[in-house]
Amino acid sequence: MDIQNKLFDLEGTIQPYQWGGFTYIPTLLSREVKAGQPSAEYWLGAHVQAPSIVNGEVKLDALLQQHPQLLGAAVQSKFGRLPYLLKVLDVKDMLSIQVHPTRQSAVEGYAAENAAGVALSASNRNYKDDNHKPELAFTLSEFWLLHGFREPGSLKEVLAERAELQFLLEVFEEGEYAKLYRTVMEMQDEEVGARLLPLLDRILPEYEAGRLLKSNPDFWAARAAITYNSPGRIDRGIFSIYLLNLVEMKKGQAIFQDAGVLHAYLEGQNVEIMANSDNVLRGGLTPKHVDVPELMKHVRFVPCIPQLLPATDVQPFEKAFVTPAEDFELHLLELPAKAALELHTATTDILLVMEGTLDITETGTGFKLTQSRGESVLLTAGATVKISTAGGCQAFRATVPAAAK
Repeated sequence: MDIQNKLFDLEGTIQPYQWGGFTYIPTLLSREVKAGQPSAEYWLGAHVQAPSIVNGEVKLDALLQQHPQLLGAAVQSKFGRLPYLLKVLDVKDMLSIQVHPTRQSAVEGYAAENAAGVALSASNRNYKDDNHKPELAFTLSEFWLLHGFREPGSLKEVLAERAELQFLLEVFEEGEYAKLYRTVMEMQDEEVGARLLPLLDRILPEYEAGRLLKSNPDFWAARAAITYNSPGRIDRGIFSIYLLNLVEMKKGQAIFQDAGVLHAYLEGQNVEIMANSDNVLRGGLTPKHVDVPELMKHVRFVPCIPQLLPATDVQPFEKAFVTPAEDFELHLLELPAKAALELHTATTDILLVMEGTLDITETGTGFKLTQSRGESVLLTAGATVKISTAGGCQAFRATVPAAAK
C-alpha cells in the first residue's frame, strides 16, 4: 500500500457481544441490521483481536508493524505500537462487574498464563495481552454505570435500608472494604442464594410493575436477576450493585476509570477510548469466568467519589479530555456550518465522524477525503490537514498525549 500520503480511509470491526443492542451501531455505520445479532462494540484501532482495515486492503496492526515510523518517534519509542483503542458501545444489557489490572500486573499475569500453557482462547484465561486498560467514556445518551465503592456513610445507608443486606453492616464496620468484598465474593453459592433470594422476591414484583426508579439500586439488582440468574443459581454480582456508586450521566459527559476501580456499564451508548488492551477481571453479572483470588489482587479497596471530566480547549472547535493515562487522549471536534480548523499530528490519530459531514484535505498534496456519520479516517505522524464542513459536524479524535511531549 502506498504510504506517501498521511490520510487514509479506516474501517473498524463490530463485536457481537450478547449484552449489546441491535440497531444503534448498524444505524450509525449505515449497515444492515442483522436479525437476532447484537452489535455491542465498534472497534477502531490495531488490537490483534480485531484490527481496523486501512483503505479497504491492509490491517492496521500489520501496517504499523511494517512501517513503525507512522507512529512518530516518541510513540514508537515509548510504546512500540498504537497504544490506544477507540470504541463505540451500545449497552442494552448490563455488563459484568469488572476491574482492570495495572500495566505491571498485566505483564506478569500474561507471562504466567503463557508459561502455564493456558490458551489465549481458553474460557478461564484472565489476561488476553500484556497491557493495562485505563479507559475514558464519553456519553452519547443518558448513561448509567457503577463506579467505585461508595463512601462509608452512603454504603451503610444503602445496606441499612434493606433488611436482607443488614448482615453486611457488621462485616463492613467502619470501612473494611476488602473484608466486605471478600465476604460476598468468597461466600458459598448456597449462602448467596439464601441471602439474595428474599431481596429479589421483594423487589422483582416492584420492578416488573414499573415502580422502581433507575436511581434506586433495587432497579438494577432486579434487572440483573432477570438477565443473569439461572435455575438454582443467583449471580453474586448483585451484591456489588449495592456496594458501588450508582452514577447517572447525561449526554455529553465524560468519566475516567483507572486500574483497580470496580465498575460496570449498565445502560446507554458511549464513545470509549482506552489503552490497547482487552484485559478484564470479572466479579459477577456474567456467565463468563470469575477468578476471585485473581480479582482480589487488583481491586482498589478505598471509597471513590465519581468525578466527571471537564473538557479543555485545544483550539476553536476542538476540546480535549485529559486523564492521567499516557496511552490516549480523546478530543471532541464540534464545527458549526461553514467552519474549518487545522490539525497537526505527531502520531497515528483516528478521527470518527458522529454527526454531519467532514471534508479532510491534506496540506501540501491536496489529497482529500469526505467522511460522513459513522465513517473514520487514519492520520499518520507528521500529517497536517484542514477539516471543513458545509453543514456542521461532530467528530472524535483519538490521539496520544505523549506524542506531543
